[in-house]
Amino acid sequence: MSIIDTIAILISLAAFFSYINYRFLKIPNTIGLLAIALLMSLFIVVLGKFGLPFDGIAKELLNDIDFNETLMQGMLSALLFAGSLHVRLKELIKQKWVVAVLASAGVIVSTFMVGYSSYYIFEFLGLHIPLIYCLLFGSLISPTDPIAVLGILKTVGAPKSLETKIAGESLFNDGFAVVVFLVLLNFAGAGGHGGEAPTATLDILDIGKLFAQEAIGGAIFGWIIGYITFRMLASIDNYQVEVLITLALVLGGYALANELHVSGPIAIVVAGLMIGNKGRKYAMSDKTREHLDNFWELIDEILNAMLFVLIGLEVLVLSFNLQSLIAGLIMIPVVLLIRFISVGIPVSLMKLRQSFTPKIIRILTWGGLRGGISIALVLTLPAGEYREMLLLITYTIVVFSVLVQGLTVGKLISGK
Repeated sequence: MSIIDTIAILISLAAFFSYINYRFLKIPNTIGLLAIALLMSLFIVVLGKFGLPFDGIAKELLNDIDFNETLMQGMLSALLFAGSLHVRLKELIKQKWVVAVLASAGVIVSTFMVGYSSYYIFEFLGLHIPLIYCLLFGSLISPTDPIAVLGILKTVGAPKSLETKIAGESLFNDGFAVVVFLVLLNFAGAGGHGGEAPTATLDILDIGKLFAQEAIGGAIFGWIIGYITFRMLASIDNYQVEVLITLALVLGGYALANELHVSGPIAIVVAGLMIGNKGRKYAMSDKTREHLDNFWELIDEILNAMLFVLIGLEVLVLSFNLQSLIAGLIMIPVVLLIRFISVGIPVSLMKLRQSFTPKIIRILTWGGLRGGISIALVLTLPAGEYREMLLLITYTIVVFSVLVQGLTVGKLISGK
């Protein structure tokens, strides 16, 4: 199946499911798309039991799509740029310590708490997954997904400060979690395969160097390409060319960041903040601003629709194992509890010096949805039984997060 055929099928399904959701379900589009895609996948499985070959056709389609490559090297840069484009820098600076702590220390604390707790839970259930893989699981399940929850925040009229905290944390912890994941993946490749904690081969200087190169290097690179783009936008007034320049920034900048071995997600978020704030104010006419916003909003909607349809269809290629499914269900409350702790401790300490929205810890905990990036990262793991078990566990948590948390977080925020 050609790439054109694959894209055509995904867009057609996304359009049809969006129509069904808008006409009948009337729930947030990304959540509706995932729910409908899951139901369709289950229906295809049932048809397969009766000898109808639809499951084979669907699996062929999914096997042609590398989910990790599609998201991490394709969709993610555009989704992060579209999200950061509308985050007001002035508001973000006001919330800088909250966002910085939650996106960095929060991810690290969550990574190790989830990693160690999952190791013992998996052992109890008879799943013998090495500790380093459990830590990798901790790092990939820790980042929150801004995609589904931001639309909900706007519909319930969430305070701007709350929206900035959730959006800022989600945008930056995606990039930060990828860096943590890569560091741990280096450990896994350096001999940390046993059940004990990884040791030895990568020393603290190696870790610091890799971390600085990816995270700090990504931020600096993002500022550089963002500034170059800003200067180019400021020197012309033609919205077609300016939109094309931002598209080149996103796709070309992300590809170049990967070649330079710096964090592409962090680079694109920093560049997006510059273009969305300084660029919007000083480098664009009203006409350009309107067209740029419309273009990236449309790109965001299309890619989100395709992504959540793809997540829903992925259930067809999962290797089902009862122990892994039970482990996934048990890890749902464990991950939520650890999210509560990793958010609650720093926020409680910061409450001593600044005011917060009522119920902020509960909102950040329940509103910290997991999404496609977690599935993409687990698919980065070396092929084998550990990856297959962790994929089902991760998928179970992501589906619960999007469907259950996504549909109820609005009521928590609005207090209804």
